[in-house]
Amino acid sequence: MSIETLSIIAIAILFIMFFIGAVRPINIGVMGFVAAFIVGVLVCGLSEDDLLGSFPAELFIILAGVTYFFNTLQDNGTIDVITTAGLRLVRGNVGLIPWVMFALELILCAVGTQGTAAIIIVTPIALQLANACGMSQLMMALMVAFGMTGGIFSPLNIMGLVVDGVLSEYSIASNPLGLWIATVAFSFFLSLITFFIFGGYKFLGKKKLEELSSLEGDENKEILEKLSKKVSVNGFQAASLVALVILVFLGIVFEFNMGFLALILGFILGCTQPKRQGGIIKSMPWSIIFMVSGIVTYVGVMQDIGVMDWLTELISNFNSPKLATLVTAYIGGFVSAFVSTTGFLSGVIPLCIPVLEEPGIWSIGVLACICMASSIVDVCPFSTTGAIFVANAQGKEKSTLYSHLLYAAACIVLFGPLLAWLVFVAFL
Repeated sequence: MSIETLSIIAIAILFIMFFIGAVRPINIGVMGFVAAFIVGVLVCGLSEDDLLGSFPAELFIILAGVTYFFNTLQDNGTIDVITTAGLRLVRGNVGLIPWVMFALELILCAVGTQGTAAIIIVTPIALQLANACGMSQLMMALMVAFGMTGGIFSPLNIMGLVVDGVLSEYSIASNPLGLWIATVAFSFFLSLITFFIFGGYKFLGKKKLEELSSLEGDENKEILEKLSKKVSVNGFQAASLVALVILVFLGIVFEFNMGFLALILGFILGCTQPKRQGGIIKSMPWSIIFMVSGIVTYVGVMQDIGVMDWLTELISNFNSPKLATLVTAYIGGFVSAFVSTTGFLSGVIPLCIPVLEEPGIWSIGVLACICMASSIVDVCPFSTTGAIFVANAQGKEKSTLYSHLLYAAACIVLFGPLLAWLVFVAFL
């Protein structure tokens, strides 16, 4: 079998896995491991040791360690402390509420909270506040979602770790902080556009939250309790906040291995409440860790059998690496609207290695373009994030938010990748 035929088949299998994962509740990581064995060992004759060598051990430790650490913070209430402190900021100008929700979502994700978990925390409050204030819940949902996309590529979040880990597997220099700053800026820009398109500016300086009579109803009682709740920190939470500062400082400033550092700090915190460790371990996002590990293993096999070399040669013959980036961004925007963004990025970034190695290309811009194009479509109601928005719709928008999110997602798929490409790649 020629390398061209083998490469086309291997890439086709990768996208077939994404398609199956979109229409069936089958973990893509399982398919990745199976495909790695079939293609690598049975078809191409790799040894089992070669196959195991493609397993991303360092990436696995990073994902497991960091999620363990932040699950510990979630369990002992530290994340709630951060959330409550953020919610108290909404007491004031009603027009600032969407920005507080955006910032709260961004901060929660930036300090390591999984994107879906942060969406679950913020969405019910954000949409109920939007309903009570007479704001567009679609606007609020989009701004919360963009807050997530701005935060998940933080060097502390599982998504940022996936991108950095995949680049490390291919010995590509990375700049996690630079990528995060770029994605935050783009997410803020999208939120600003959303805020003005849906008339959020009309609420600036007009009302105080305490004056909204609609907040007196039973359905908003929980919100009022959280808004009036004083931020109190117990000993476990204080220790967790100190551990978080240590993790950020040593991991980013001194470049300690984030996985082992998180495991060490999580272990120390866990020793203070040993009986809760079983629940913390069970609540970790093992399906995501398994998915990423399986996909990266399969992509590693693709590299071993020469697919990446073939792609490098193919892209070198492409008229423009920038145009190749635009095509990849549109693929990311379309596919990620239906499948896991984490899994897709772990599979598609290696396909962009030839572009990232181009001397005349801004690698952070290429990564930011693909990451943004693949994540801003998470508002699609077919995705977990979009489904959470629909489930928490309030009042009159209960019957319309699904269709409105679908239209918004279609517009984002059509224009989002192009906008990201124009900002990060086209003129740089």
